[in-house]
Amino acid sequence: MERESAWKKYAEADREAVEALAADYIDFISDNKTERECVAASIALAEAAGYRPLAEAVAEGRALAAGDKVWADAHGKALILMQLGEQPISAGMRILGAHVDSPRLDIKQNPLYEAHDFALLDTHYYGGIKNYQWTALPLALHGVVAKTDGTVVDVNIGEDPADPVFCVTDLLPHLGSQQMDKKGAKVVEGEDLDVLVGNRPLTDAAPAADASAPVPAGAPATPAKEPVKQLVLGLLADKYGIAEEDFLSAELEVVPAGRARDLGFDRSMIIGYGQDDRVCAYTSLVAQLALADEVPSKAAVTVLVDKEEIGSVGATGMASQFFENTVAEAMALAGEEGALPLRRALAASSMLSSDVSAGFDPAYASVFEAKNAAFLGRGLVFNKYTGARGKSGSNDARAEYMARVRRVMDDAGVSFQTAELGKVDAGGGGTIAYIPAKYGMDVIDSGVPVLSMHAPWEVTSKADVYEARRGYEAFLRNA
Repeated sequence: MERESAWKKYAEADREAVEALAADYIDFISDNKTERECVAASIALAEAAGYRPLAEAVAEGRALAAGDKVWADAHGKALILMQLGEQPISAGMRILGAHVDSPRLDIKQNPLYEAHDFALLDTHYYGGIKNYQWTALPLALHGVVAKTDGTVVDVNIGEDPADPVFCVTDLLPHLGSQQMDKKGAKVVEGEDLDVLVGNRPLTDAAPAADASAPVPAGAPATPAKEPVKQLVLGLLADKYGIAEEDFLSAELEVVPAGRARDLGFDRSMIIGYGQDDRVCAYTSLVAQLALADEVPSKAAVTVLVDKEEIGSVGATGMASQFFENTVAEAMALAGEEGALPLRRALAASSMLSSDVSAGFDPAYASVFEAKNAAFLGRGLVFNKYTGARGKSGSNDARAEYMARVRRVMDDAGVSFQTAELGKVDAGGGGTIAYIPAKYGMDVIDSGVPVLSMHAPWEVTSKADVYEARRGYEAFLRNA
């Protein structure tokens, strides 16, 4: 059952809508490269659309009624949007769930050191990456530094064209014969992914940022040792008020520098960092906000969580109590307080676990089974199951739910396809789907096919982004 390219059905108005959504999406993923940035930007968009903090309603004891729109966040790294429907929440919710974390390099707590006239930052990679892909690329530094006086300093270096960038170095091929004999996983070791940040030593007369600048105020007057490191520390002290000790309470992420871009002569694709899974997070967010002021028949919910790339753990991952607690708070304000109504609500709900799928790549066709692969341009992808080694760790949605989702997509004219994550014994992977499924709710994976998944730069089709947004909105209204 081969699916046709979604591009074939588009009239001029459709193509204009595709391009408009793609332009907004490119801006979003270019401006928001960390989970904190994604959540903050999503809250701003939600509040502009009339959403109000759930915590505010709780503090005021304000009742919630059909049509009310609220948001709740977990430590600024996970977000839930809820628009109450005509039916009580205990009748079930329609839920979109995506994650906003992406593979990257994290700066260690004691990172800065000097070696042979270079200053470097030590890193620990986050999520499943191919280490060698992160060498010889312009890199940016995003995150926060929390200081002991209670202040939190935002850091964003490498995105403005006037900013410096950073990099992880690689070995020249002339000296790389032994390196090239190693297995791919060993070509660049994890402990070798150190980020180059400086080379100029601090001297009594050394300039700081440019030829007219004085020695950084935060640097020692006469550095006795590690002068390159000392110059870097001086610059950080001048610009951000950061001392070396402050790295202990910092969350700094190293990501590819630069904006997402159109890809191809025909501009039909997008290349950018973090599309796993911000392509699904953004389209879910836009679909939720598209409900505007209407009152859906059932509560519409979008969940954007952290930590999926490392197992959905921690206080901001899907495995935390954040989702359950937020629903309980909303139900209490809607007059449905109690453990049993909460359990009924969760069990009666339906969810699309909005996560990306591996797009078929003709350069690596041997790991795909073409009849059951996701193709760029053919629309929203449904993965009935994921997992590995006999579906291990998978959710495996029931047939009746798959049929219901098919009906919703067909009625809305959404282009969709079904897929598996490669050949049976080629590998595998997982999503957040199995976690909400423990409540007894129906859950299926759905998302956008991606080429070069988990690489610093990933590729999607504009048509698939558009169909995902349409499919998610149809689900929130009619599932």
